[in-house]
Amino acid sequence: MITLLIILSLTILLFIWGKFTPDIVALISMLALFLTGILDLHETLSGFSNPTVIMIASLFIIGEGLSQTGWTALAGQKFVEWAGKSVPKLLVLVTLGSGILSGFVSNTGTVATLLPVTVSAAWSIGTVPSKLLMPVAFGSNTGGLLTLTGTPPNIIASNALAENGFEAFSFFEFALIGVPLLLISILYFRYIGHRLLPKNTTENQPVNINSEMHQWIENYKVGENLYRLRIRSMSQLINTKIGDWNFEETYKISVVRLKRRFPKPLQGIKPFVEFPSVNTELRYHDIITVKGETEDIDKFILTFHLGVIPFKSENDNLKEEFINQEVGMAEMIVTPNSFFLGRTIAMGAYLDQYGIQLLGASRNNKPLVNKEIAIKAGDAFIIRGTWERIETLKKVYKNLVISGSPESMSKDVDKLTYKSYISLSMLLLMIVLLVFKVVPGAIAAMISAGVILLTRCVPINKAYKGISWTSVVMIAAMIPMGIALQKTGVAELAANSLVSNLGSVHPLLLLGGIFILTTGFSQAINNSATAVLMAPIAIIAATSLNISPQPFMIVVAISASTAFLSPVGTTTNAMILTAGDYKFIDYLKVGAPLLLLFLMLSMLLVPMIWPF
Repeated sequence: MITLLIILSLTILLFIWGKFTPDIVALISMLALFLTGILDLHETLSGFSNPTVIMIASLFIIGEGLSQTGWTALAGQKFVEWAGKSVPKLLVLVTLGSGILSGFVSNTGTVATLLPVTVSAAWSIGTVPSKLLMPVAFGSNTGGLLTLTGTPPNIIASNALAENGFEAFSFFEFALIGVPLLLISILYFRYIGHRLLPKNTTENQPVNINSEMHQWIENYKVGENLYRLRIRSMSQLINTKIGDWNFEETYKISVVRLKRRFPKPLQGIKPFVEFPSVNTELRYHDIITVKGETEDIDKFILTFHLGVIPFKSENDNLKEEFINQEVGMAEMIVTPNSFFLGRTIAMGAYLDQYGIQLLGASRNNKPLVNKEIAIKAGDAFIIRGTWERIETLKKVYKNLVISGSPESMSKDVDKLTYKSYISLSMLLLMIVLLVFKVVPGAIAAMISAGVILLTRCVPINKAYKGISWTSVVMIAAMIPMGIALQKTGVAELAANSLVSNLGSVHPLLLLGGIFILTTGFSQAINNSATAVLMAPIAIIAATSLNISPQPFMIVVAISASTAFLSPVGTTTNAMILTAGDYKFIDYLKVGAPLLLLFLMLSMLLVPMIWPF
């Protein structure tokens, strides 16, 4: 018991110190439990086969599916639009929006999506990001309490009940307390919190794909000399390949994009060919987007009997034409030591080796209109390609500067495709499977995540990147600590201490004690680790009094998500630290009143909803 307490104390100190990542600290703790003989091999590694861990990893993939296919970006854009120019209205909407989103998407994913949108909105309506970002982070932490899968502590608390022979929580059961807490958060920030939020000025503006694209289109004249043409029935292009005609050399035009009028998804025919190659076959009724001088386009139309489709070269139309969740644009600047220096490239042509298309060029801040460009140091280009290829180009050539992060910008695309509806359907399927208890929670999440991967709503490599492995490994490595607490009697000792000092007076005092102890841990260490530590203590305390453990486990889940007093308690708090230029005291000043409200409301409602 003494050995375990030493290991536990050192683990908590390492979490607080922050020198090592939480997963490394948890792994060190797990190995210490085995090497000191407290746990055997099976017990030490049991966390990595635990259904909780598997379910949480699957949920990251489902959340990534919603993010990659445009749902989170669309939701963020919509509620910012609804706010108009009203700061109080925007404050309410960002808190409500982050809360609702985090009920179905990870808290981290929610804040990552809404952070650039919120910052841009703050500047556009005349306020500063620090007045809005803390409500986004706290709203996401609170919104996780709306559903069983909203945040890992909910799953940990529910599974702990099931493992100890009690009835687990249903999918929407958390909403009985989560909705009132979210409403309290909204009212708090609207009428009290906004006065306490600091007014910090910062120039740390994140990349926003809308403003970036509009600027690129204007500076590089991307929309000029762009036309949409339809292949008519008498055209000799029908049933030929692009490579048969040598369009660029003979006709001085480039085929940028191709749209099938009658796509057949079941036969693998996609509605768009984003990067037509020499082997792309042209068919009747295809609509091709081409780039070239007006005289050359006119000659091209007459030669091949093509129809002209009106196309307005406005910013939003061009955004619709050029980017989606798979395909994007970026700004590329050539440095003096670049591989591309001195090479001649045709505007609108493809760099086949890299899968990249050139749409615009600029030299000395002036657009280049030449058809052939001899590249010089300092030249800037607008390139188009899949987000993955743009990211690869950025990694392969060190002497190229790519503006922004293609990986993060791709999630800022709010255009929905058929894959968007597959991702949403899989989320709904998981909810149905969980609500009606068709299969265990981990299996339901794995089925939905599996379909998202098989349909390539999220490519495998992005799915792995989307999983927060630090969180998954940390939870898996901390589960053995929970086993050790019970095996050595430390959990029982802590529970008996709480019972004798608080529970003997009234169960409500015990409930408050567990809340305060759990929220104290959550300010310094990860909320999942906190839930793992407190779950066995809460269950033993409840059973020793022969009362229901459900209210205590609900309080563990709630209080584990109340890391409002410090920037290190949750990843979401840390994410907004720099963007809002917050100080430690800001979290304490704004978070303490909200934490007190959560405590009071929990003590009032939890015993009423889940009686002792």
